[in-house]
Amino acid sequence: MSINKKVRELVYAKFDGKCGYCGNHIEYKDMQVDHIQPQRSMGTDGIDNLMPACRLCNHYKRGNSLHQFRHWLLGGLIERIRKLYIIRVAERYGMVEFHEWDKHFYYEHFQK
Repeated sequence: MSINKKVRELVYAKFDGKCGYCGNHIEYKDMQVDHIQPQRSMGTDGIDNLMPACRLCNHYKRGNSLHQFRHWLLGGLIERIRKLYIIRVAERYGMVEFHEWDKHFYYEHFQK
């Protein structure tokens, strides 16, 4: 189902034009509307279940739940990246630096 323009504008305004997951700014034309709880898991088209998402986050989350996105896909990301030999070389020479993630999405920092 297509999300109408008024709903898209409300979703975009939720976080002032930032992706609800990573917090990076997105242009309105580039914003993708993500269902926090996927439709296949009985997620609705209600504004509370819709999140502004950048293309990268929406692609990576796909139809996964937030739990799956947070823990299974992002939770071990650094370890998976470090398995690549060239990354370990780049890290050793100071070309790449990793920072631990607090495992909170951008939107969660506003819910406290």
